[in-house]
Amino acid sequence: MSAQPPLLETRALAVRIAGKTVCTDLDFTVAAGERLAILGRNGAGKTTLLTTLAGLRPAAAGQILVGGHGYGELGPRGAARQRGWLAQHREDAFGATALEIALSGRHPHLGRWQWESADDADIARAALAAVGLKGFEARDVLTLSGGERQRLAMATLLAQAPQLYLLDEPIAHLDLNHQIALLELFARATAEGAGVVMSLHDPGLALRYADRALLLYGDGRAELGPVGTILTAERLSALYQHPLVAIDVDGRRCFIPC
Repeated sequence: MSAQPPLLETRALAVRIAGKTVCTDLDFTVAAGERLAILGRNGAGKTTLLTTLAGLRPAAAGQILVGGHGYGELGPRGAARQRGWLAQHREDAFGATALEIALSGRHPHLGRWQWESADDADIARAALAAVGLKGFEARDVLTLSGGERQRLAMATLLAQAPQLYLLDEPIAHLDLNHQIALLELFARATAEGAGVVMSLHDPGLALRYADRALLLYGDGRAELGPVGTILTAERLSALYQHPLVAIDVDGRRCFIPC
């Protein structure tokens, strides 16, 4: 039996925007059950890299393969079945209920003229409950707080049920308990065979909830490695251009600015 291809693979990937180089010759894979955290200063290119990995903007050079296939081969619907994308910003121009928004995650699995089924509604309700929004089904999206809207976006992604999650600052706008709850949620998803690539601002959370880290320095340089090896006070001080020290508390490491 042949081995399954990685959920995500880049080959000699180069990403540029507005004359700025985010990365060059970037090679990595994300297999089922793996989590990769992307860290860097504001403006280093984390969002640009993630949108490129999601197939939403062209790479300057190289290849991106999802499940062994390029985005052109997969097409929009096929890509949406395999990879889920969480944008950093979103706008709701019109009112809709939380359930209707979560149900939109099921659209890649429906035929052209097919309506959502009772099973799809059950999947959407379960996704709302998973992010702590049980009972919000009838709430208008325009009445939600920023944190509630972020969790609704997560629920929509869970209802989509992709194999690969690409998450741009997934815990933005969330209070601490919901930050940890959602990171734990995606930890369980990877334990069940999903793959996750996410940008994070807290290196301590990256150390706790990722297997590997990709550091973007903002000048085209990038470093990739296991979190226990690459997330050091020395590297992070250079990455953020501010001195940090590592503190170990009850077997966990965190980083604080000097």
